[in-house]
Amino acid sequence: MMDPRPGGAPTVLRMVLGKRLQDLREQAGITYEQAGRELDVTHATIRRMEKAEVGLKIPYVEKLLHVYGVTSPEEVSGFLALAREANRPGWWHSFRDVLPDWFSAFVSLEGEAAVIRAYEPHYVPGLLQTPDYARATLRAGQPHAAPAEIDRLVTLRTERQALLSKPEAPLLWVVMDETVLRRPIGGRKVMREQVDRLIEATELSNVRLQIMPFAVGPHPAMYGPFHIFRFQLQEIPDIAYSEHLVGGVYFDERDDVSSFLEALDRMCAQAAPAQSTKAILDGMRKEI
Repeated sequence: MMDPRPGGAPTVLRMVLGKRLQDLREQAGITYEQAGRELDVTHATIRRMEKAEVGLKIPYVEKLLHVYGVTSPEEVSGFLALAREANRPGWWHSFRDVLPDWFSAFVSLEGEAAVIRAYEPHYVPGLLQTPDYARATLRAGQPHAAPAEIDRLVTLRTERQALLSKPEAPLLWVVMDETVLRRPIGGRKVMREQVDRLIEATELSNVRLQIMPFAVGPHPAMYGPFHIFRFQLQEIPDIAYSEHLVGGVYFDERDDVSSFLEALDRMCAQAAPAQSTKAILDGMRKEI
């Protein structure tokens, strides 16, 4: 399980380099304890570096590469350059005044994933929300937040949506409960605009939407929403994310993620096929 504690929200590149350090250590036959003694730190620090739970201190990385037998100046220089890049704040760092540390990891994973799959029983996913719909949901979830803070969060949410139109955009595959479309949020005008946005999204080649009708009855994920991120880089496993009222939990253990994948695969089979989503949305649009 990933540990996105304050100051430790991992960037994807940091995760990649952590995995490469782990591979180099294991290939060299060196234990956590031995590596820790070389740096005069605890074995837990080495574990946390490999798990991307702490930043990569350049002197530590350089010393470990030497200990692990990496002697080529070009290879060392290249690794250190990547480590410096991995330690740079992501674009979302400018929103650190309103962005919780535990959600910074989500934004990083979202921005680097090749495939984003999700189940959403309550709201339209953030990547597909209109500004007015986003403002209404944020206000409902944070009733004591100042208007300026809500504005900042809406801006962050809309800027995240740019990834869907980038040259190598990820596949976004979402199963939404019918409840999402039946729950009035922000008034009729806001809901009409939001449904229109979803209809537009069905035309995108990298977006696949499925609606889970009430009529199908119970399904495997009635406990709540979740996301699954898949990456092209082999160093990074599939990662599942589940959110609760005051935080989020990230799962990267194979058995845990497999449970999420199995549930979502079953739900995709139960839900209305993606080809019919536009017709469903057109029908609901007329009812609003």
